[in-house]
Amino acid sequence: MIDLRLLKAAVEATGEAILITTAELEEPGPRIEYANKAFVRLTGYASEEVLGRSPRFLQGPKTERAILKNARASLEAGEAFQSEALNYRKDGSTYMVEWLITPVRDADGRITHWVSAQRDVTDRRAFEDRQAMMVRELHHRVKNTLATVQAVLNATMRSSVTMAEFGKAFTGRIVSLARTHALITEDQAQVASFEGLLRAELDPYNENDRITLRGPNLSLPSELAVPVGMALHELTSNALRHGALAHPSGRVTVTWTVEDRMDDRWLAWVWNEHDGPPPALPTREGFGMRLINRILAAQTGAEVDVAADADGLRISIGISLPNR
Repeated sequence: MIDLRLLKAAVEATGEAILITTAELEEPGPRIEYANKAFVRLTGYASEEVLGRSPRFLQGPKTERAILKNARASLEAGEAFQSEALNYRKDGSTYMVEWLITPVRDADGRITHWVSAQRDVTDRRAFEDRQAMMVRELHHRVKNTLATVQAVLNATMRSSVTMAEFGKAFTGRIVSLARTHALITEDQAQVASFEGLLRAELDPYNENDRITLRGPNLSLPSELAVPVGMALHELTSNALRHGALAHPSGRVTVTWTVEDRMDDRWLAWVWNEHDGPPPALPTREGFGMRLINRILAAQTGAEVDVAADADGLRISIGISLPNR
């Protein structure tokens, strides 16, 4: 037979919290008769503070009652029980614990004690919750992306005269959408830099410093980054075809500020073209202007103002930002 001193030394050395309680389930029982050092480290309670008390004192308002009900049913049936629950430490902080409660029986088969092995799984549960949230976000984003692609396809078909024109416009819009999603997925917080979105569109045309960007660091969540990225692509394409970037001396200046309003934050940005062809407001609303005026406004609640200044097109856009 193994020496009881060796068994006790093994229980004290284990990294899992061990409780031994009496067998009665009705309050005030079961009562704790033994708690090892790992239990002390896990809960913050000294051994002398828990002896004689019921393990129920570790529970609190956020502990799931359904789990406790299932545990009670299993123990009343004399069966072992394994699950996870939220417990409270001495300092009031919470932790997720994985239980394994097993009965100890005498020679006649009568339950004399319960042994509870407990493991802190707070970090594992947090990781699993984050993974589940990311999967839900991915499903939501894929659904929205497919809807966006369909809308882009239909609108590009309606606004294109030839297949070559359609192919060039549609490919450019899908590539822009892919760039925006790449910026989002590269960031752990699933956000995209506003300046990063601008540079992704404008940097290829910045010879001779004809592009000027001025504004504070700003990260946009995915639900804003996608429509904003598409709007920037349309503005860039329009400038290349008809605006400042179609002329060797043309310049584009984009400035933005973030203002704190009473209920939210407000992104105000201005796309300003200079020294290009004589500006003129569009005589018909192509897909680019329809996206900026309608889709961007519908998806983000943006306020859009389009004006033809003396030396180029000026578009002012205001968007409500989510609170920090």
